[in-house]
Amino acid sequence: MNAKFSSLMSPIALRSGIAVQNRIVMAPMTNFSSNEDGTVTDAEIAYYARRSKGVGMVVTACAYVTPNGKGFPGEFGADRDDMIPSLRRLASAIREQGAKAVLQIFHGGRACPPNLVPNGDVVSAGTVPAENGAVPRELTEDEAEAIVRDFGAAARRAIEAGFDGVEIHGANGYLIQQFYSPHTNRRNDRWGGDAEKRLAFPLAVVDAVKAAVREHAKRPFAVGYRFSPEEPEEPGLTMAETFRLIDALAEQSLDYLHVSLQEFWSAPRRGADASKPRIEWIVERAAGRVPVIGVGSIRTPDEAAKALRSGVEFVALGRELIVEPDWVTKVEEGREDDIRTTLTKDDQAELVVPDPLWQAIVNSPGWFPVVEPKR
Repeated sequence: MNAKFSSLMSPIALRSGIAVQNRIVMAPMTNFSSNEDGTVTDAEIAYYARRSKGVGMVVTACAYVTPNGKGFPGEFGADRDDMIPSLRRLASAIREQGAKAVLQIFHGGRACPPNLVPNGDVVSAGTVPAENGAVPRELTEDEAEAIVRDFGAAARRAIEAGFDGVEIHGANGYLIQQFYSPHTNRRNDRWGGDAEKRLAFPLAVVDAVKAAVREHAKRPFAVGYRFSPEEPEEPGLTMAETFRLIDALAEQSLDYLHVSLQEFWSAPRRGADASKPRIEWIVERAAGRVPVIGVGSIRTPDEAAKALRSGVEFVALGRELIVEPDWVTKVEEGREDDIRTTLTKDDQAELVVPDPLWQAIVNSPGWFPVVEPKR
């Protein structure tokens, strides 16, 4: 291995006691490929197994914690106990390749398509609709409390299924973020108010998940939290409110914070000086209190090593691990020049990508670096 990449391959132990073999994480990516009943398919199992060799940790696609939280067609579920055998297959497929398996748990809130939730009842912190979305119904106080409990129950199922951890999905404008955002949360009850009071729901979810871990985990089990640092709307989340969120989460003894960014080095919009990128502000605010996972259009080992020098403890790869499942192995073997950063329409079988995800890749111009095959 080239010595300049040794930092990427160094092991690290998380607060919970989980030992991660290196600093490369497979980012959570929706694949649209589960069965109608929420169980994982054979194609998904093969897809994850193909990408789990070498990486330190795999964070799965999001799993809904309650039926009215399903945000995508072909999303798998963690909403009831009869999902545990399905989840166990997924955890085993990842862990057998040597990676730590982390289940991302989720509720889509106002982003859920009405046709995917019972009776088309789309719910949120308030009644502000997503762009081109249905007007959501505002959850009652008790309903919000029930969803908090659903997150805890999903964490218990992840433990029973053999996962190494869960990641609470508080990013990308989904339900947990909807409760923290001043754009979507206009409530005046115990779940709303100023920024401090809007932290109530995210922190209640963290508490419920941690309680499930204390009660049910018989071996080290990690809890992470993913967040988006800003929103484009006004009012909307700014970097200043994100700093408040980081401070609150840093006190929760979490294993990591995972920053959701399209571009790793993107600059702040509001609430922080644009003289340095968001990720550096976030690392500075975390101040070593909790490890940070950075992500966003990282493709090559050189880019990953540069990203690690920002101060993050982990670098997550998303699309690049679809394009190049052997990314880590090739770095370890000194074959970084063989790492592919593009794919062709002929590569599906070799890359072991399920049909629904493959169709999304090849029919969404600009999403993936799809090039013409060599003839």
